[in-house]
Amino acid sequence: MKFSPSSVSRSDLVPALRNDGHAVLGPLEVFRLLRTPLDQLMALNSSWDDLPPDAYLRDGGRYRRRRHACFVVNGGDVRLAPHRAHWQPVEYNALHGGLQRWFEPIKPDVVAHAAWSPVLRNLADICSQVKGAQPWFVEAHQFRIDTTDGIGRPTPEGAHRDGVDFVVVALINREAVKGGETRVFDAEGPNGIRFTMTESWTLLMLDDARVIHETTPIQPLNKAHVGHRDTLVLTFRARAFQGPHSENARP
Repeated sequence: MKFSPSSVSRSDLVPALRNDGHAVLGPLEVFRLLRTPLDQLMALNSSWDDLPPDAYLRDGGRYRRRRHACFVVNGGDVRLAPHRAHWQPVEYNALHGGLQRWFEPIKPDVVAHAAWSPVLRNLADICSQVKGAQPWFVEAHQFRIDTTDGIGRPTPEGAHRDGVDFVVVALINREAVKGGETRVFDAEGPNGIRFTMTESWTLLMLDDARVIHETTPIQPLNKAHVGHRDTLVLTFRARAFQGPHSENARP
Protein backbone atom coordinates (compact mmCIF):
# COMPACT_ATOMS: atom_id res chain seq x y z
CA MET A 1 0.00 0.00 0.00
CA LYS A 2 1.28 3.45 -0.94
CA PHE A 3 0.62 6.47 1.27
CA SER A 4 0.72 9.77 -0.58
CA PRO A 5 2.65 12.56 1.13
CA SER A 6 0.73 15.41 2.73
CA SER A 7 2.30 18.37 0.95
CA VAL A 8 2.40 22.05 1.85
CA SER A 9 2.52 25.20 -0.24
CA ARG A 10 5.77 27.12 -0.62
CA SER A 11 4.38 29.85 1.67
CA ASP A 12 3.82 27.25 4.40
CA LEU A 13 7.25 25.63 4.12
CA VAL A 14 9.04 27.76 6.73
CA PRO A 15 6.20 27.52 9.29
CA ALA A 16 6.05 23.75 8.77
CA LEU A 17 9.79 23.40 9.37
CA ARG A 18 9.55 25.54 12.49
CA ASN A 19 6.51 23.70 13.85
CA ASP A 20 7.06 20.11 12.73
CA GLY A 21 10.69 19.83 11.68
CA HIS A 22 9.75 18.50 8.25
CA ALA A 23 7.67 19.31 5.16
CA VAL A 24 6.93 17.94 1.70
CA LEU A 25 6.40 20.02 -1.44
CA GLY A 26 4.78 18.72 -4.61
CA PRO A 27 6.46 19.38 -8.00
CA LEU A 28 4.44 22.51 -8.85
CA GLU A 29 5.21 24.10 -5.49
CA VAL A 30 8.87 23.14 -5.91
CA PHE A 31 9.28 25.00 -9.19
CA ARG A 32 7.47 28.00 -7.68
CA LEU A 33 9.77 27.91 -4.66
CA LEU A 34 12.89 27.55 -6.80
CA ARG A 35 11.69 30.16 -9.31
CA THR A 36 12.70 27.74 -12.05
CA PRO A 37 10.50 26.37 -14.86
CA LEU A 38 9.65 22.74 -14.24
CA ASP A 39 10.97 21.75 -17.67
CA GLN A 40 14.39 23.16 -16.69
CA LEU A 41 14.39 21.09 -13.52
CA MET A 42 13.30 18.01 -15.46
CA ALA A 43 16.15 18.58 -17.93
CA LEU A 44 18.56 17.64 -15.12
CA ASN A 45 17.01 14.18 -14.76
CA SER A 46 18.97 12.50 -17.56
CA SER A 47 22.26 13.12 -15.72
CA TRP A 48 21.26 10.34 -13.28
CA ASP A 49 21.83 7.87 -16.14
CA ASP A 50 25.60 8.42 -15.83
CA LEU A 51 26.46 7.70 -12.21
CA PRO A 52 29.40 5.42 -11.30
CA PRO A 53 29.02 2.60 -8.76
CA ASP A 54 29.41 3.38 -5.06
CA ALA A 55 32.58 1.46 -4.14
CA TYR A 56 32.17 1.95 -0.38
CA LEU A 57 29.09 -0.13 0.45
CA ARG A 58 30.01 -2.19 3.51
CA ASP A 59 27.07 -4.57 3.10
CA GLY A 60 28.63 -5.94 -0.10
CA GLY A 61 25.80 -4.60 -2.29
CA ARG A 62 26.02 -3.40 -5.89
CA TYR A 63 22.75 -1.50 -5.84
CA ARG A 64 23.96 2.11 -5.36
CA ARG A 65 25.45 4.60 -7.83
CA ARG A 66 26.30 8.19 -6.95
CA ARG A 67 28.15 11.43 -7.59
CA HIS A 68 29.02 14.10 -5.03
CA ALA A 69 29.95 17.79 -4.94
CA CYS A 70 30.27 20.56 -2.35
CA PHE A 71 29.17 24.18 -2.48
CA VAL A 72 29.11 27.27 -0.29
CA VAL A 73 25.96 29.36 -0.61
CA ASN A 74 26.15 32.85 0.84
CA GLY A 75 23.08 34.94 0.05
CA GLY A 76 22.76 34.99 -3.73
CA ASP A 77 26.27 33.63 -4.31
CA VAL A 78 26.66 29.91 -5.08
CA ARG A 79 30.26 28.75 -5.18
CA LEU A 80 31.56 25.30 -6.06
CA ALA A 81 34.03 24.21 -3.36
CA PRO A 82 37.13 22.10 -4.05
CA HIS A 83 36.27 18.43 -4.36
CA ARG A 84 36.50 16.65 -1.02
CA ALA A 85 35.74 13.36 0.65
CA HIS A 86 32.29 12.78 2.11
CA TRP A 87 32.64 12.06 5.83
CA GLN A 88 30.20 11.36 8.65
CA PRO A 89 30.86 10.50 12.29
CA VAL A 90 30.01 7.00 13.51
CA GLU A 91 27.27 8.33 15.80
CA TYR A 92 25.32 9.47 12.73
CA ASN A 93 26.19 6.62 10.37
CA ALA A 94 27.03 3.36 12.12
CA LEU A 95 27.62 1.58 8.79
CA HIS A 96 29.85 4.04 6.95
CA GLY A 97 30.79 6.58 9.61
CA GLY A 98 34.42 7.45 10.21
CA LEU A 99 35.35 6.66 6.63
CA GLN A 100 36.55 9.23 4.10
CA ARG A 101 34.61 8.34 0.97
CA TRP A 102 35.83 9.87 -2.28
CA PHE A 103 33.04 9.80 -4.86
CA GLU A 104 33.27 10.92 -8.46
CA PRO A 105 32.28 14.60 -8.76
CA ILE A 106 28.99 15.79 -10.18
CA LYS A 107 29.67 16.59 -13.81
CA PRO A 108 30.52 20.19 -14.78
CA ASP A 109 27.62 20.45 -17.23
CA VAL A 110 25.19 19.62 -14.39
CA VAL A 111 26.73 22.23 -12.07
CA ALA A 112 26.64 24.79 -14.91
CA HIS A 113 23.01 24.01 -15.84
CA ALA A 114 20.63 26.95 -15.54
CA ALA A 115 18.50 25.10 -12.97
CA TRP A 116 21.29 23.99 -10.63
CA SER A 117 22.25 27.18 -8.78
CA PRO A 118 18.63 28.26 -8.20
CA VAL A 119 17.99 24.93 -6.47
CA LEU A 120 20.81 25.55 -4.00
CA ARG A 121 20.24 29.31 -3.64
CA ASN A 122 16.52 29.16 -2.90
CA LEU A 123 16.74 26.20 -0.53
CA ALA A 124 19.58 27.93 1.33
CA ASP A 125 17.29 30.94 1.67
CA ILE A 126 14.71 28.72 3.37
CA CYS A 127 17.42 27.50 5.77
CA SER A 128 18.30 31.12 6.58
CA GLN A 129 14.67 32.00 7.18
CA VAL A 130 14.45 29.23 9.76
CA LYS A 131 17.87 29.53 11.44
CA GLY A 132 19.22 32.94 10.48
CA ALA A 133 21.10 34.30 7.49
CA GLN A 134 24.60 32.86 7.14
CA PRO A 135 26.78 30.99 4.66
CA TRP A 136 25.59 27.43 4.12
CA PHE A 137 27.99 24.57 3.45
CA VAL A 138 26.13 22.28 1.07
CA GLU A 139 26.90 18.71 0.05
CA ALA A 140 25.04 17.46 -3.02
CA HIS A 141 24.59 13.78 -3.80
CA GLN A 142 23.10 12.26 -6.94
CA PHE A 143 21.89 8.76 -6.02
CA ARG A 144 20.57 5.88 -8.09
CA ILE A 145 19.38 2.85 -6.13
CA ASP A 146 18.60 -0.11 -8.38
CA THR A 147 17.46 -3.71 -8.07
CA THR A 148 20.59 -5.36 -9.52
CA ASP A 149 20.85 -7.48 -6.36
CA GLY A 150 17.11 -8.16 -6.29
CA ILE A 151 16.71 -5.50 -3.63
CA GLY A 152 18.07 -1.96 -3.29
CA ARG A 153 18.54 -0.09 -0.03
CA PRO A 154 18.22 3.72 -0.18
CA THR A 155 19.32 3.98 3.47
CA PRO A 156 21.44 0.93 4.31
CA GLU A 157 22.43 2.60 7.60
CA GLY A 158 18.78 2.52 8.75
CA ALA A 159 16.86 5.34 10.39
CA HIS A 160 19.34 8.13 11.01
CA ARG A 161 20.25 11.77 11.26
CA ASP A 162 23.05 13.27 9.16
CA GLY A 163 24.78 15.64 11.58
CA VAL A 164 23.84 18.76 9.60
CA ASP A 165 21.24 21.51 9.95
CA PHE A 166 18.88 20.59 7.10
CA VAL A 167 18.46 17.66 4.73
CA VAL A 168 16.59 17.86 1.44
CA VAL A 169 15.57 14.75 -0.51
CA ALA A 170 14.14 15.33 -3.99
CA LEU A 171 12.73 12.40 -5.93
CA ILE A 172 14.02 12.53 -9.49
CA ASN A 173 12.59 9.33 -10.91
CA ARG A 174 11.37 5.89 -9.99
CA GLU A 175 11.02 3.20 -12.61
CA ALA A 176 9.71 -0.36 -12.35
CA VAL A 177 10.06 -0.66 -8.58
CA LYS A 178 7.90 -1.17 -5.53
CA GLY A 179 8.72 -0.10 -1.99
CA GLY A 180 10.84 2.95 -1.29
CA GLU A 181 8.57 4.28 1.44
CA THR A 182 9.91 7.35 3.24
CA ARG A 183 9.61 7.42 7.03
CA VAL A 184 10.21 10.44 9.26
CA PHE A 185 10.18 10.21 13.07
CA ASP A 186 10.55 12.74 15.86
CA ALA A 187 14.06 12.38 17.28
CA GLU A 188 12.78 12.88 20.84
CA GLY A 189 9.31 11.38 20.70
CA PRO A 190 7.01 8.67 19.35
CA ASN A 191 5.41 10.56 16.46
CA GLY A 192 6.15 9.77 12.84
CA ILE A 193 4.83 9.80 9.30
CA ARG A 194 5.19 7.49 6.33
CA PHE A 195 4.60 8.11 2.63
CA THR A 196 5.87 7.20 -0.83
CA MET A 197 7.17 9.85 -3.20
CA THR A 198 6.14 8.99 -6.76
CA GLU A 199 6.19 12.26 -8.76
CA SER A 200 9.43 13.62 -10.16
CA TRP A 201 10.68 16.64 -8.19
CA THR A 202 8.63 15.95 -5.11
CA LEU A 203 10.76 17.36 -2.30
CA LEU A 204 11.13 16.50 1.38
CA MET A 205 12.92 18.98 3.67
CA LEU A 206 14.00 18.04 7.20
CA ASP A 207 15.36 19.85 10.24
CA ASP A 208 18.06 17.29 10.98
CA ALA A 209 18.31 18.05 14.70
CA ARG A 210 14.62 17.34 15.25
CA VAL A 211 13.85 14.26 13.15
CA ILE A 212 15.34 10.99 11.98
CA HIS A 213 14.55 9.52 8.59
CA GLU A 214 14.86 6.43 6.45
CA THR A 215 13.59 4.98 3.17
CA THR A 216 12.57 1.33 2.93
CA PRO A 217 14.18 -1.02 0.37
CA ILE A 218 12.99 -1.21 -3.21
CA GLN A 219 12.25 -4.36 -5.19
CA PRO A 220 11.60 -4.86 -8.92
CA LEU A 221 8.03 -4.87 -10.16
CA ASN A 222 9.12 -7.50 -12.67
CA LYS A 223 12.03 -9.77 -11.75
CA ALA A 224 13.07 -9.87 -15.41
CA HIS A 225 13.86 -6.14 -15.40
CA VAL A 226 16.13 -4.03 -13.19
CA GLY A 227 14.26 -1.05 -11.77
CA HIS A 228 15.68 2.03 -10.06
CA ARG A 229 14.92 5.01 -7.83
CA ASP A 230 16.80 8.29 -8.36
CA THR A 231 17.13 11.07 -5.78
CA LEU A 232 19.00 14.31 -5.24
CA VAL A 233 20.06 14.64 -1.60
CA LEU A 234 21.30 18.00 -0.34
CA THR A 235 22.61 18.69 3.15
CA PHE A 236 22.94 22.23 4.53
CA ARG A 237 25.30 22.85 7.42
CA ALA A 238 26.27 26.09 9.16
CA ARG A 239 29.89 27.02 9.92
CA ALA A 240 31.74 24.28 7.99
CA PHE A 241 31.57 21.04 6.08
CA GLN A 242 31.62 17.87 8.15
CA GLY A 243 35.12 16.44 8.43
CA PRO A 244 37.24 14.36 10.81
CA HIS A 245 39.22 17.46 11.81
CA SER A 246 37.82 20.96 12.11
CA GLU A 247 40.87 22.48 10.42
CA ASN A 248 40.07 20.38 7.34
CA ALA A 249 36.37 21.15 7.40
CA ARG A 250 36.44 24.45 5.55
CA PRO A 251 36.80 24.82 1.77
